[in-house]
Amino acid sequence: MAPLQNFVLLVLLTITLGLVTEAAQKHQAIPSEEEKNELERQLKAINKPAIKSFKTEQGDIFDCIEIHKQLAFDHPLLKNHSVGSFLSIEFPLPLLSVMKPTTVPEWITSNNIPSKVDSLLLLPDGINCPDGTVIVKKTTMQDLLHAQRLKSMGFNGPRHFLTEKNNTDGTGQYYVRTVATVNYGPKSFTGVKGHLNLWEPQVSQDQISLAFIAVAGGPKERFASIFVGWMVNPSLYHFSQDHVRLYTYWNIEGSNPGCYDITCPGFVQVSKNIPLGSFLQPLSVYNGSQYDIDLTLYQDRVKGDWWFAYNHENVGYWPASLFKAARFENRANYASWGGQVYSPLIEKTPEMGSGHWPSEGLGKAAYVNDIRIIDGMGNFLYPEPYSLKEHETSAKCYRAMYVHENRDPWVRALYYGGPAGCIG
Repeated sequence: MAPLQNFVLLVLLTITLGLVTEAAQKHQAIPSEEEKNELERQLKAINKPAIKSFKTEQGDIFDCIEIHKQLAFDHPLLKNHSVGSFLSIEFPLPLLSVMKPTTVPEWITSNNIPSKVDSLLLLPDGINCPDGTVIVKKTTMQDLLHAQRLKSMGFNGPRHFLTEKNNTDGTGQYYVRTVATVNYGPKSFTGVKGHLNLWEPQVSQDQISLAFIAVAGGPKERFASIFVGWMVNPSLYHFSQDHVRLYTYWNIEGSNPGCYDITCPGFVQVSKNIPLGSFLQPLSVYNGSQYDIDLTLYQDRVKGDWWFAYNHENVGYWPASLFKAARFENRANYASWGGQVYSPLIEKTPEMGSGHWPSEGLGKAAYVNDIRIIDGMGNFLYPEPYSLKEHETSAKCYRAMYVHENRDPWVRALYYGGPAGCIG
C-alpha cells in the first residue's frame, strides 16, 4: 500500500470508529460483518509484519518490527526520512545500543532518589528483539473497539494544559477533565525532565487517571503538544482494569487528530527494549516503598526532532517535519508536570495520583520531583522558583503543591492528586 494511501486509511480510523458508536454507547461494542471487515483493513495498515512476536501474562502481544518498516514511515511527511545508524551513547545506566540524535543534553542524575524502575521490568523474561528491529505493542480489534468507545463518549485524548474546556462530541456527551500541575512558560527551551512517582489509582471502565510531563508551543491555531508518562485507562489498555501503562501522546490543534503511542504514523521507535503501552511495575505503596520513573523530552537542537528517553534510554522521537506547520521544530514555549483525570459527567471523579492529598507528603501523596528544563545549549537547569506556577482546575477535587528545597531531588518538585468521589 502506498504511504499516502496508508496514511489516509489510518487517519480515517479516527473517524470511522464511529461505525459502532450506538452499540458502544450502550456498552455493547458488537460491529456488523461490514464494520469488522473495515476494521480488519485498518489493522493490516497499523500492524506491520513481525520478525518475532511475544504474548505476556496480561494478554498483550509485542512484535519485533524491522526498524525501517515501522508504522511511522507511512506518514507522507516521513516518506524519505532516514533513522540513521545505530550508535552507542554512554549513559549513567549501563551502556545501551540506541539511536543517537545529532545533539544530546548533558545528562544529570541524582544520587539521592527513591528506588528506580529498571527498564527490563517493562518486559517479562524471554522477550528479546533481535538487532535491527524495534519492539511495538500489537494493535487488536478490541483495541479499536475500545478506542471507539472513548471517542463516542467525547474523549479524544489529553488536552494541552492551556485548554480549560471539557471534551464533547455531537451527541452532547461530555468527558470532564481535571488537572493538578505545575506549569512553566511562556519561555523558550529545548526540553524537560522529571521523576514521576508510580501509583495505581482506582478508576471505572470509562474513567482515566494519568501522570505526565509535557512540552508545547506554536500559534494557537496550530498549537502542538507532546505528553509522556503513565496512565490507567481500562478502555485504551483493555486487558488491564487498573494496571499502570507507559504512554505517549502528541497532537497539533487544527490538523493532527491526536495519537497515542504507535497507533498512527509519526513517532519513530528506536528502542528494542522499551515498548510504548507496556505494563509498569513495581508500584508505590502508601506509607511504604516508593518508586518512580525518570522521563525526559528533549529536542535535537540541529535537526529539531523531539526525543523521548525513559530512564536515560532513548525510546524514539517525533521528527521535526511533523511540526513545521506549528513552528514547534524551533524549540518549545510551555511545559507542564503533574496529573490529569477524565470522567463522564454522570460519574463521580476517580482517584488522581495516590488518591491522597498533596499535604500528606512523601510516601503518601504522588509526586513529580527533579523537575528541570533544558536550555538552548543542552544543559539541564532548575527553573527559577518564581517561573513555576501551580495550576488546579478544580481545587475542591484535586490539588497541586509546588515545593522547592535545598536538597536533591526536591529542589523543584510537585505533590499532586486527591481522592475519588468528587462532583464537578
